[in-house]
Amino acid sequence: MQETDQELEEQYCRWVEDYQGLIFRVVHASATLPEDKNDLFQEILLQLWRSMPSFEGRCKETTWMYRVALNTARAWKRSEKRRRERHEEIISFSALQEQAANEPNPLLETLYEAIRQMPAAEASLLLLHLDGLSYQDIAEVIGVSEGCVGVRLSRARKQLIAKMKGELNGI
Repeated sequence: MQETDQELEEQYCRWVEDYQGLIFRVVHASATLPEDKNDLFQEILLQLWRSMPSFEGRCKETTWMYRVALNTARAWKRSEKRRRERHEEIISFSALQEQAANEPNPLLETLYEAIRQMPAAEASLLLLHLDGLSYQDIAEVIGVSEGCVGVRLSRARKQLIAKMKGELNGI
């Protein structure tokens, strides 16, 4: 039996009201900071709503809700770990920037100047490559095939080398 949107909404509201303790327990077991708990709680509520149409009634409501809540919490923890690692990289990059400001590196400055002079598409491609992204990741970011990334990156490198030679000759 296909439920209407209104019936789904009513069922969802009833479940959240009746079983919010279940959601709170999963949240408290998965997150420590109040803002993280709030984010995870919202994420679980959203995932429950998205998953409602797939509930077939073959198990108890609470079993299904636990499954959705726990899977959402696991996924949230993985993404939160990656987010925190990126945040730590940004912090360490800031420290490197401060160090670079105190100890200027002429070669690095020449590289950045050459990149700034390039067209935006090539400069972006080079920066992604210098950040260590794979061809596949770069392709996803800029929306082209991996083969296209290889060709464009090869051309951009040649342009950069030519610019760097010109810049270094001026030093």
